[in-house]
Amino acid sequence: MKTLLFGEILWDIINRKPYIGGAPFNLAAHLAKMGLQSTLISSVGKDALGRKALKEAGKRDINSSFITVHPNLPTGIVEVNLDERGHPTYLIKENVAWDNVILDQDSIDSLTKTKWEIFCFGTLAQRTNENRELLGQIISWAHPHHIFYDVNLRQNYYKKEWIEKSLCQSSIVKLNDREALVVSELLFGEILKQENFIQRIWQEYDLSIVCITHGKNGSSIYYNGKLEKITGINGPVADTVGGGDSYSAGFLFSYLCGTRIYEAAEFAEIVGNFVVSQSGAVPEYPEWLEKEIKKLKYKIKK
Repeated sequence: MKTLLFGEILWDIINRKPYIGGAPFNLAAHLAKMGLQSTLISSVGKDALGRKALKEAGKRDINSSFITVHPNLPTGIVEVNLDERGHPTYLIKENVAWDNVILDQDSIDSLTKTKWEIFCFGTLAQRTNENRELLGQIISWAHPHHIFYDVNLRQNYYKKEWIEKSLCQSSIVKLNDREALVVSELLFGEILKQENFIQRIWQEYDLSIVCITHGKNGSSIYYNGKLEKITGINGPVADTVGGGDSYSAGFLFSYLCGTRIYEAAEFAEIVGNFVVSQSGAVPEYPEWLEKEIKKLKYKIKK
């Protein structure tokens, strides 16, 4: 199965040490580790960090043929500060390569001819007019079976109209409980109770699945007019960078393997809990997790 992702590829600077990241990159890396064909559309600078980012994509089996080298803008950098609980705050540099993603005609032709099972995108990469325009074009070129929108609000890089259009373009939407409060007030002028909010966006934007994550308290999934609550796993936390991306990967992988939505969310909790117990957004998987992934792959073959 082929997955297509759009958005930022960058370096998170944590305690002065660079870690490859960006939510779409992290999601692409996890999907690739789970055995899906993972292609990322982004841009890096014509600099050392850009060259290193392309190498990192290759090491993680991410198809980088749609990651372009921008001739003028530098590779993206984010200063990440962790609090005593491992929760991050971000200072995201502007005017960087992923702010102006460019695709040539050969790439556009390839997008059009390929059968994509799912297309994934977020909000941050929409902070420029150029990227917002390109995003709409990619969706029309790719014709994916599913469109996954991870709201993933960062700093002040979001607007009501961007979120509304993204919801209209999507079939599966994920956000965390803090983002749900912000989006509720933006879209409806008030902070709705979570169940009312999740039901309303599902209905008003004609969505297939809405997922809200609650950290260690699990997650809530709304589909077919029904709300399911998934129990969280209260394990150790090293840092939460990439935790949401790994949850998304676990959910999408399991769902694409044909499991029930509730079971997909349970698997997502398992993956997310493991990742936040480690340092870095895409740690090596232990043997027990690899076995769980193989079990899910077997369902595809059947």
